[in-house]
Amino acid sequence: MSQKIKDIISASISVKQQLLENETIISTVADCVTVIVNAFNNGNKVLFCGNGGSAADAQHLAAEFSGRFYIDRDALPAEALHCNTSYLTAVGNDYSYDVIYSRLIKGIGKKGDVLIGLSTSGNSSNIVSAFEMAREKEMITIGFTGFTGGSMKAIADYLLNVPSTDTPRIQESHILLGHIICELVEAKLFGPTLSVN
Repeated sequence: MSQKIKDIISASISVKQQLLENETIISTVADCVTVIVNAFNNGNKVLFCGNGGSAADAQHLAAEFSGRFYIDRDALPAEALHCNTSYLTAVGNDYSYDVIYSRLIKGIGKKGDVLIGLSTSGNSSNIVSAFEMAREKEMITIGFTGFTGGSMKAIADYLLNVPSTDTPRIQESHILLGHIICELVEAKLFGPTLSVN
């Protein structure tokens, strides 16, 4: 049992070490920070979507913006799109689960808003549909995926494809990358708690 626990921790560390050494992902994280800062500065909002554990991660990261991260500051306009259960169950029942996010994006998305979609496979049909609708609305899309990027690779403006095919390891890295983005966005908008150059 002890060795299995150590093996799981080692696997998680290995994926994060690969992230650390991946200059493309590091550069994309920096680009995402800039895009989100510009969106907030321009009066736009950041929307999140995901399924299952990725929905929980989406809600977590949205709360880092709308609540606070390190700095006691004003709320930022960010929300996870699955939190209205009446909407979610009505649209899932009356239309299709595949359109729960795209329908909402069509209703509330504006040009210059940012949509962040989390899908470990990159193939979640409701996330892909949301990205397609976001493109129609001239929104900016950021995809958090696993190694291949799946279908989201071709349609995301910015892709953070974690170098793993193991769902728990991917999700752990999504939170890491999301926390980095939240911390740096907050620092750029409200004053650094660390160097962000």
